[in-house]
Amino acid sequence: MTTPTSSSAITPTRRLLIARPRGFCAGVERAVGVVDRLLEIHGTPLYVRKEIVHNQAVVEGFRKRGVIFIEELQEAPDGALVVFSAHGVSPAVRDEAVARGLRVVDATCPLVTRVHRSVIKHAESNRAIVLIGHAGHDEVAGTMGEAPQLVHLVESAEDVAALPLDDQAEVAYVTQTTLGVDETAGVIGALQERFPNLLRPGKDDICYATTNRQAAVKTLVAAGATHVLVVGSRNSSNSVRLCEVARSSGVGSTLIDGPDEVSVSMLTEHQNLGLTAGASAPEDLVQAVTDLLRDAGWHPEDVAGVEETVKFKMPRELETLE
Repeated sequence: MTTPTSSSAITPTRRLLIARPRGFCAGVERAVGVVDRLLEIHGTPLYVRKEIVHNQAVVEGFRKRGVIFIEELQEAPDGALVVFSAHGVSPAVRDEAVARGLRVVDATCPLVTRVHRSVIKHAESNRAIVLIGHAGHDEVAGTMGEAPQLVHLVESAEDVAALPLDDQAEVAYVTQTTLGVDETAGVIGALQERFPNLLRPGKDDICYATTNRQAAVKTLVAAGATHVLVVGSRNSSNSVRLCEVARSSGVGSTLIDGPDEVSVSMLTEHQNLGLTAGASAPEDLVQAVTDLLRDAGWHPEDVAGVEETVKFKMPRELETLE
């Protein structure tokens, strides 16, 4: 006698829940597009100060095409063509470029430029400025350079208590554009509590893409993901924040540069996996990870979020080179 197969014995379909939006933001598309275009119209040698964006695959791809990445302008010869990265630079760096006769194309993200302008505006009033950000990040270094004598960097609510400022002073704050939304809210709350005359930005400094990608991770978790893979490099602030958002939502997360860092055997316990990418991670890496996991038995499904339509114009300097 044949025993009927129980429906409970049928293995349910494994799901790979893929976030949307994910990957490149408008600022990264612009910066990468600048280097692409310069390679077309100018060729090499082409110098880029710092990494054009914080993604190893993007940087290595350009390096193979002849782009020379430098840490400081002194590494480029006088008169060279140099691109400033998406993270922005200080006035001191700009002055050095002029003094050296360097031809510069500025690929700074317009949203980072907006933060710089806020710092300049407050500095003109000789107002103390608190920058919420991560020490050592390229964006933070450039922003602080606008008014180093007035800008105070804080990374946590605990840092706010140690600020050498009068509680009644008129203090303004700005933020690094790639911070965790929830994390930053706690620091802002501490600033508001200590400084009753606190001035906040006219618009939130955390960029739309950072906010949208963090919300998309929460949507993945709500849809059932029990572990989230984040495609992005370890020096990418916004990618690291996506991992933190997943963990704060109660699930595990892993930051990967690409498919070579995916351990399928470590993921088999998860019926529903989440997949997203930081704002500096290219889509081809997401697709490569998707293909790998599809072959391993997970069925890809898009999980839709906010539709992004933001586009930025290319730098004017490109026109003079074409």
